[in-house]
Amino acid sequence: MPEGDTVFRTAKRLEEALVGAPATRFDLRVPRAATIDLTGQPIHASIPRGKHLLLRVGDFTLHSHLRMDGAWLVYRAGEKWRHPAFKVRAIVGTAEREAVGIDLAEIEVVPTRDEDQLVGYLGPDPLGPDWDAAEAARRLHADVRSIHVALLDQRNVAGFGNEYAAELLFLRGVLPTTPAPEVDVVALLELGARTIRANRDRRHRTFTGVDRPGQGTWVYGRSGRPCRRCGTLIRRGEQGADPTRERITFWCPVCQR
Repeated sequence: MPEGDTVFRTAKRLEEALVGAPATRFDLRVPRAATIDLTGQPIHASIPRGKHLLLRVGDFTLHSHLRMDGAWLVYRAGEKWRHPAFKVRAIVGTAEREAVGIDLAEIEVVPTRDEDQLVGYLGPDPLGPDWDAAEAARRLHADVRSIHVALLDQRNVAGFGNEYAAELLFLRGVLPTTPAPEVDVVALLELGARTIRANRDRRHRTFTGVDRPGQGTWVYGRSGRPCRRCGTLIRRGEQGADPTRERITFWCPVCQR
């Protein structure tokens, strides 16, 4: 699932492939941006911001969001794609490399000076150079909703998704339904920042410290299976800011009280 660490790695991969060269191909396959062509413009930077990716080309920024299934894949120029063309939403290429955006949920192009119109609402990003832990804690503590919902709200802190919320709350021994003001949000965010920074350079995300398929999570995706710590069966529920945004939650009823 693409979360802040996935976007960080994606931005780094695009930076290594594209930045410093002029765009030789710029093709956006979404109706509202299909006529925009930045071919010939220099590619300046590839920047992650929470779950958002900003690719600066000339005086403009290509903004994309991976959502649940999106990805940016890098090929050699002219290399055959390993996915169906109908899934492609964006192509940005140089003379040597080609970045192909698959199943992207959001694609927008704005003048770089207007980036804040797209991402200015986001809270502090633990993977950003300007991470402000105190401000993130202030926002999270002021949110009266359940801690699971509050932690997923990107206005409080940017980059944590459903998997991180489930795993961090397990590691802190906190039920996902606990009101955010009752949680030690400073300790939660310290753990979250350490964890996402450790995962950003790993090929496979892990919360248990075990980097093997199926063994990297404590509770996420493990409903009805024994807790790795106490053996109690993991439970599953749903929470959300409203009925249209409910997400599946996982917890251990013994280790999280």
